[in-house]
Amino acid sequence: MAVEDYTLQYNSAPFEGPEKLLEIWFAPSPAHVPDAHLPEDGRIGLRKVPRQLWEDMLDIVKCKVLSVIEGHETDAYLLSESSLFVFAHRLILKTCGTTLNLLGLPRILEIARDHALLPNVHRCFYSRKSFMFPERQLGPHKEWKDEVSYLDAIFPNGAAYTVGRVNGDHWLLYITTPGDGSLSGETTPNSPDAFPPIESNEVRNKAEQIMPAVQSETISAQDYTIEILMSDLSPRAREPFFFSAPPSPSEDSLIESPSRDGLTVSTAIGISDLFPTRLTTLDAYAFSPCGYSSNALLRWGDTSTNDCAKGGEGYYTIHVTPEEGWSYASFECNVPLSTSPSSTAKDIPDLRTLIRRVVDIFQPGRLSLTLFVSSADNSNNEEEEGETAIEAAQRAFKSALTIRRPVSFTSSSSENGHSEGEWDGRKRYYQRTDKINYEFGGYDLAFASFELR
Repeated sequence: MAVEDYTLQYNSAPFEGPEKLLEIWFAPSPAHVPDAHLPEDGRIGLRKVPRQLWEDMLDIVKCKVLSVIEGHETDAYLLSESSLFVFAHRLILKTCGTTLNLLGLPRILEIARDHALLPNVHRCFYSRKSFMFPERQLGPHKEWKDEVSYLDAIFPNGAAYTVGRVNGDHWLLYITTPGDGSLSGETTPNSPDAFPPIESNEVRNKAEQIMPAVQSETISAQDYTIEILMSDLSPRAREPFFFSAPPSPSEDSLIESPSRDGLTVSTAIGISDLFPTRLTTLDAYAFSPCGYSSNALLRWGDTSTNDCAKGGEGYYTIHVTPEEGWSYASFECNVPLSTSPSSTAKDIPDLRTLIRRVVDIFQPGRLSLTLFVSSADNSNNEEEEGETAIEAAQRAFKSALTIRRPVSFTSSSSENGHSEGEWDGRKRYYQRTDKINYEFGGYDLAFASFELR
């Protein structure tokens, strides 16, 4: 299937908050990238790719870089529409609105091949929540079947899933499994007709020549991602995300003010305190007249050692669309969280505590949670009474949300037909409407949805 030249057509409200999330692993771990033993300024693999190349790729997707924070293991790009995270061995592209996320995939594959000696793909994940306004999407994002067809044209070993109610909030996932390539089970992608072949013997040979001696039994760090996707935010929670544009600012203040305002609101409403501040580097942006995005890099576990199994650098990212009628907020984090209570407030929070902190900030009327974890870690880390990590997560989801809390508001119909919130002073709780556990090849998923009662 050839890649078509799709163009943007819509620039007005309403805005599609739910993101498209593309994650591509080119190797099982940083130790498996060809130049792992030849760092340049401490960088290997994809992190050696010049920023301009990523910005050129983002032009295809139809978004721009606003700012960047550089960590020990990760580069976190805050975008005009969500986030880009670049690791040595993998890349995460998360975009909202009518961005053309998947159209960036062929260019990402080219960049990895030509500039990081990574011609093959270990795994690819593409996921998203059901759209609020699917009719506004463009190109392959108009329908799930079109997105699946687009990915199937590139990957020979993908599988697509729908998790949750088809006629309600649901979560969509496309996942590939490792193939039989020469570098630790990578898959050689097929190339869309508009691009040169991804497979290059010259690149493959060069990569194999400098490939470090990595034992096959090398254990990769746990792969763990928690997402909290929230809709129908309360009026009180939405209010801090409306910002006034400064009068006739200079060019410099145009750049500085959104970041300053973003950090100010992060502190005011508790985003800065989701994790211990001593472990967190936060980058935030306040959009005018409304909207908010932030990326954070986190040091977790035993930070005194470089042993990935004992600790490392993770991230969280938050994006908020506060307008009445299509309000939405998302939280995503890849730091493994315990399902047992943390001992002190200085610790990385446990899963239940983190969920409560996030939900208390945004006070959604509806939300869904997904925990996606490598299944080796799930089976090897059973909790109390023989629970798997996924079942323990489901228990934490329910425990975090089914308590009465002062986040309630009554709903009435406004003139434009949208729901408007009015605080009634009562405490309410969230009722679970879906609980689904899934086993994929190498990964397990816990999915749950809740509604405010």
